Amino acid sequence: MKWLSLDLQYFAGEKTEKATPKKRQDSRKKGQVVKSQDVNTAILLFMMFILFFVMGGYLKERLMAIYEKGFVEYIQWNVTADTVQSMFFQYTVDGVMVLLPVMIVAVIAGLASNFLQIGFLFTTEPLKFNLGKLNPIKGAKKIFSARALVELLKSLLKITVIGSITFTVIWMNKDQMMIMSLKGLDSALAFFGQMTITMGIAASIGLLIISVIDYIYQRYDHEKNIRMSKQDIKDEHKNMEGDPQIKSKVKERQRQMANSRMMSEVPDADVVITNPTHYSIAIKYDEDKYDAPYVAAKGVDYIAFKIREVAKHHDIPMVENRSLARSLYAKVEIGEVIHEDFYQAVAEVLAYVYRLQNKV
Repeated sequence: MKWLSLDLQYFAGEKTEKATPKKRQDSRKKGQVVKSQDVNTAILLFMMFILFFVMGGYLKERLMAIYEKGFVEYIQWNVTADTVQSMFFQYTVDGVMVLLPVMIVAVIAGLASNFLQIGFLFTTEPLKFNLGKLNPIKGAKKIFSARALVELLKSLLKITVIGSITFTVIWMNKDQMMIMSLKGLDSALAFFGQMTITMGIAASIGLLIISVIDYIYQRYDHEKNIRMSKQDIKDEHKNMEGDPQIKSKVKERQRQMANSRMMSEVPDADVVITNPTHYSIAIKYDEDKYDAPYVAAKGVDYIAFKIREVAKHHDIPMVENRSLARSLYAKVEIGEVIHEDFYQAVAEVLAYVYRLQNKV
């Protein structure tokens, strides 16, 4: 029996339960999300080669213009401070005109790929300095972990896929490549540019397929890393709901404050209806506040005794009516107007009290 107890205690700490929504939210705030870097790479490459396909002519003209200026126009200038400054300024402008579309598409592709995977998330948690990351033991464990093996296999797969695609495209165009030496520069540039774009788009599609597989693995690995033990779930519920002892103390304090407020209403009551010992109901009729009498205070046993004690101290009349006291306690809350069912009985009690006090 002892062995069974120890065995159950051991497995109680195993992280076998799925993460709760709060655990997922906390992990997200720390930057621990499902993300595959290969998705970013594949989308970025695909967008880049699509850009080259669409704007290849423009980029070619810009690069040729830079080349011609450098070897036709600038080479004839006299070297002075002004000419060098002018040349570098023009090169900067031409370089920006070439690189700007590429940079814009790269930024859009990077943002889009991250948004597709994790949505909008801004956190500085991963940037915080952590000495644990410099632990050589943990580093060695990562090198020989299952994740490292998966990364190795994934790298070999990417090399194989990209190499196969590149070889296939080159093999399919080998005949045309052989005769490029007989054609002009423009034809050769157009051919090799088209072949490069074909290889790039095909390789990026291959990487995209691999990245989908990698994303599935990253999701599995993430789910495994954020698993919780049964004790973790209990502790989380306890933290969310509060410690039972603290909650009971808070409720007790709230009850005491409510009783104190209630007791402060008893001296202004018109009458206290009793059971005579177990129930006490303080009734007040204020025409400016309500159209009918209302329960200013009520209690049972000890609270009922305290109500009677306060009423006696302030000379508040007390009337014994067992059935009415019990009914009012069960059906009317503190501060509520009495129900129509009690109008007749309460009116008789108040009339009796007013007669005693010579109010009628």
